[in-house]
Amino acid sequence: MSMTDPVADFLTHIRNALLRKHASVDSPASTLKADIARVLKEEGFIEDWNVFNDQRDHARIEVTLKYDKNGDSVIRGLKRISRPGLRRHAGYRELSPVLSGQGIAIVTTSHGLLTDMSCRAKKIGGEVLCHVW
Repeated sequence: MSMTDPVADFLTHIRNALLRKHASVDSPASTLKADIARVLKEEGFIEDWNVFNDQRDHARIEVTLKYDKNGDSVIRGLKRISRPGLRRHAGYRELSPVLSGQGIAIVTTSHGLLTDMSCRAKKIGGEVLCHVW
C-alpha cells in the first residue's frame, strides 16, 4: 500500500476510531506522528500514546483515546490543513486561534512541533499541519 500523505492517514485512523468509540487505535509509526501524538497528549486531547514493534518488526504507534464522563469524544474534529499538493505556511501573526481558542493548530517549526499558541508566544511561524478541536 502506497501512502502519499501519512499524516492525513494517521488523522483519519484517529477520526474513524473515535466514530466507532474504540478505546485505542494503532497506525504505522514515524517521528512526525509521534510528535503529533505528543502534542495531542500535552493539550489533553488523548490519554496516552506508545510506539511499539509488531510481529514483523515494523514500528507502530498506539494512541489511547480520551472520552468524557458521558462517553463523548474529547476530540470533536480533526482537519488536515497543509497537504503534499498544497503546503500551508504561516507566520506567527497569521496564526489565528482555532474556534476562538477552543481548538489548536499543530504547526511544524524549526523548534519542533508546536501549537499555535506556543508559536505566537515564541514569535515563530511554520507549516500548519492540522487543526484539532
